[in-house]
Amino acid sequence: MNSISERVILHIDMNNCYAAIECKLNPKLKGKCVAVAGNREERHGIILAKNELAKSYGVQTGEPIWQAMKKCPMLVIVPPHYEEYLKHSKAARKIYSSYTDKIEPFGIDECWIDITGYYKHGKQADGKIIADEIRKRIKSELGITVSIGVSFNKIFAKLGSDMKKPDATTIISSSGKDCFKDKVFPLDVGELLYVGKATKKRLNQKGIFTIGELAQTPVSKLQSWLGKWGQYLWVYANGLDMTPVENEGHNPLVKSISNGTTSYRDLENDNDVKIITFALSESIASRLRAIHSKCGTVSIFIKNKQLYTYSRQKKLNIPTNDAYEIAEIALSLYKESYNWAADNPIRAVSICVSELTDIYSDYQISIFENSCKNKKQENLNKAVDNLRKKYGYTCIKRAIVISDKGFANFSTKIQNEIHPAGVFHS
Repeated sequence: MNSISERVILHIDMNNCYAAIECKLNPKLKGKCVAVAGNREERHGIILAKNELAKSYGVQTGEPIWQAMKKCPMLVIVPPHYEEYLKHSKAARKIYSSYTDKIEPFGIDECWIDITGYYKHGKQADGKIIADEIRKRIKSELGITVSIGVSFNKIFAKLGSDMKKPDATTIISSSGKDCFKDKVFPLDVGELLYVGKATKKRLNQKGIFTIGELAQTPVSKLQSWLGKWGQYLWVYANGLDMTPVENEGHNPLVKSISNGTTSYRDLENDNDVKIITFALSESIASRLRAIHSKCGTVSIFIKNKQLYTYSRQKKLNIPTNDAYEIAEIALSLYKESYNWAADNPIRAVSICVSELTDIYSDYQISIFENSCKNKKQENLNKAVDNLRKKYGYTCIKRAIVISDKGFANFSTKIQNEIHPAGVFHS
């Protein structure tokens, strides 16, 4: 694809990362259908990853273990070992760094790298040659495989790495035999990065089923249907995205913070939900304060026993990083969106805050705002944060969180997973 005027971007995806690493670490798993999953006893029995053999039986990431076992009765379930996944991820990035410092992670198992201007033997290196070289090195040095997409922008490089798996290189160029119009336009619109299920459904309702049809739709129409996001998708589909690959070590601005959990037992009433909501909000608020930020929007996601998800969000008039305010807003959204019935107890709750602003940013003061009360609350939050820095996150808790013994123990567990003892960080 080598045109010197064109960027050369690779998207590298570790094939079946978690499962591949587990099979590498335990040779007894070779030749077996393997899936990495959470703990069924703690109600986290969801498939996190599967190997190629399990995939051939229809096992899917995100489905419950019982459902996967019906498809593949011989499926071997192993628990996740995140420290090993991180270790392999860092080792892979070390290999990438021998080609460029422009390395942008996209999760633990994926990276974009920009090798534009990388010279080998005195000339601009060919993207496919470098991709193949990286694939061989990962296989030889780490014992796992990767698929790599090579293109002139990040969106199509990511699309390329998804097109052939495992252990393959796919080229998507701006012109010539690998031209994106020939390779990308016939694909289902849902294959395009950032087109989720809801957006795909909306586009399908408008008669748009392929990426090519999306690209050829007037941008004004897409904006009227999807708002500003419609313009972004039009740019992505037409190969016009020129977003740079960030340098290694670049810390992007945090855009949102979320925390969620599957409860150790079903939530059966408002008080159960209130306890979990305050536990989650406390963690989110402390993380907001740790990065000197406030949130402008609060969202809540609720999953019932039938795995149906309800969600609501609210834009705030005044940004906040106070746990009580976040919890109260989340609870009001929950009450708006959820109707109790005997057969639909709640299984999981997640809270997300977004539209983050610096704590020093200006905002419109309300005449109803009590500045003295706010200052007292800020001082109280600062005192709590200082105690947690010194003695660990769980040294101090809200009374409501410990009002139910079962939930008290459970909330301690989930808080320790996010804020290890003696460590306080965002």
